[in-house]
Amino acid sequence: MSRAADSLRNPLKRARGLGSAKSGTGHFIRQRATAIAVGLFGLYTLGLILFCMTSDYANAIAVVRHPLNMVVLIGLVITMFWHAKLGLQVVVEDYVHTHGLAITLQWLIVFICAVAALAGVTAILRIALGA
Repeated sequence: MSRAADSLRNPLKRARGLGSAKSGTGHFIRQRATAIAVGLFGLYTLGLILFCMTSDYANAIAVVRHPLNMVVLIGLVITMFWHAKLGLQVVVEDYVHTHGLAITLQWLIVFICAVAALAGVTAILRIALGA
């Protein structure tokens, strides 16, 4: 079909068959919710860092071992990597146009974010549990 005839089409007709528009809102909300969580956890963690700057190593370890602080640090690590995964997913969807490469990058992003989150949680637990 020529360009002139294509421009006379109804916008709905042009949009049909381009994919579902049903899951974008959920992704958008998850991305905003994780951004808020990272912000709140980050502010709390910044306060912990500022508090520990003038103390010695033993006091810093004691601060991390406090259950509330440990939970906040673990929450920060998990939400931070989840938010990163969601953001990188959007970048790949928008800018990578080769289907095989896009799928490979999506799996690689999930794998790297999961491994990094597990490493962060493991480090926090090792400090908190005294291992």
